[in-house]
Amino acid sequence: METYTGIPKELKLAVLERIKPSGSEREKLLTIQEELALQVKAAAERLGIPDVVVKMVGSAARGTWLSGTHDIDIFISFPEETPRKELETMGMAIAKEVAKHAEHAEDRHAEHPYLNIIYKGFDVDLVPCFRVASASQIKSAVDRTPFHNDFVKPRIKGREDEVLLLKQFMRGGGVYGSELKTQGFSGYLTELLIIHYGSFENTVYAACSWKPGEKIDIMQHSEIKHEEPLVVIDPTDPKRNVAAALSLDKFCMFIDHCREFLKSPDLSFFFPAPLLPFEDSEILERLESRKSAQLAIVFKTPDVVEDVLFPQLYKMEQAVAALLKEYDFTVIKTGVWSGKTETAVMLELISGTLPNVKKHVGPPVWVKIHAEKFKEKYQTADGVFGGYIENGKYVFEIQRKYPTAKGLLEDRLMSCSLGKQVHQSVNEGFEIIENAEICRLKESDFRVFLRKWM
Repeated sequence: METYTGIPKELKLAVLERIKPSGSEREKLLTIQEELALQVKAAAERLGIPDVVVKMVGSAARGTWLSGTHDIDIFISFPEETPRKELETMGMAIAKEVAKHAEHAEDRHAEHPYLNIIYKGFDVDLVPCFRVASASQIKSAVDRTPFHNDFVKPRIKGREDEVLLLKQFMRGGGVYGSELKTQGFSGYLTELLIIHYGSFENTVYAACSWKPGEKIDIMQHSEIKHEEPLVVIDPTDPKRNVAAALSLDKFCMFIDHCREFLKSPDLSFFFPAPLLPFEDSEILERLESRKSAQLAIVFKTPDVVEDVLFPQLYKMEQAVAALLKEYDFTVIKTGVWSGKTETAVMLELISGTLPNVKKHVGPPVWVKIHAEKFKEKYQTADGVFGGYIENGKYVFEIQRKYPTAKGLLEDRLMSCSLGKQVHQSVNEGFEIIENAEICRLKESDFRVFLRKWM
């Protein structure tokens, strides 16, 4: 494989100086991991639950975590033959015993329940799983994670810094994170890229030539076809694409980030300047310069985790855009933002208003039955401005039902496909605000989103 060496060593060292955990930081994390492992074992013994094995997984266990990201993943593993209901009940019972020593605890749910706790400042997931023989025999999606650990740990040794550089580079480009909000690169995917390409430089250099359908199969053992933009076959489970969560746009954003970086390597690609919230005056100035229509559908943020919320918001975004197009409004772009209390689906249109008159073209005159029915229906109907023949077809100019996008959305939003929790929240009440009215939304994070949006 071609080796690329065009990135200044001093730049890499400057980045690592900011992102590589110090010795004391590593020592503290290892101490906390050991403490928690002992607490899990002790909790299992107190509850009389036998044959529980504690497994440390994730970047903290593999030495590929970024300084300041204090996340620990602890898997509470049960024998494969354990009934699922028992695994859930016993696993959560053990986790809740451990949580008695934590500052905060929160029940969460993926394929089955798990517990998130804050323990001595560390964000810890306590996850029950089945102890299966191989990743291809999993009974639950989380069961393959310990196998990821076993695969990555010996192969990444000595290349941990390369993973840190790539993770921070992806963060700088806004493409790091496989959660459904971000649709980017997961930590495990990042590690596999380094294992495959050998270094941060090689990965960035190779990505410049990626095309949709790019396939990486480290163990060369999968013939299964995948349709995603990037296909990285899971070395522990040949049926799975590790990059399945990566969207086409984030895939392309990474390619662009790599190309621009190699043109002029700079620290800003890893640590971009933080965006400041838009001031009212800036919003008004941008509205004036764009001369488009900006609309926001605002409603109460549903009380669900982001991995449930964002797929519903993206679904709503598409459905609303389709509704507007159906009624002849031209959508320039759409976007979603969600804060603690309010959520907004943003829409930019060429215009938020249309003429009252709409041209309605019927069948050709010579298609007698259909043509006569069409003419009969419209020549006596209310709200018709006039009729004529054009290019051999009957045409009637009729009154448009929704001359404003705001009116259309206020009347028809609930007919859109919104997803269960978003539908419930929108049904409780929503507001359509447009153009300068957007200044009423004051939340700082929303104002940062607006800066990117406009």
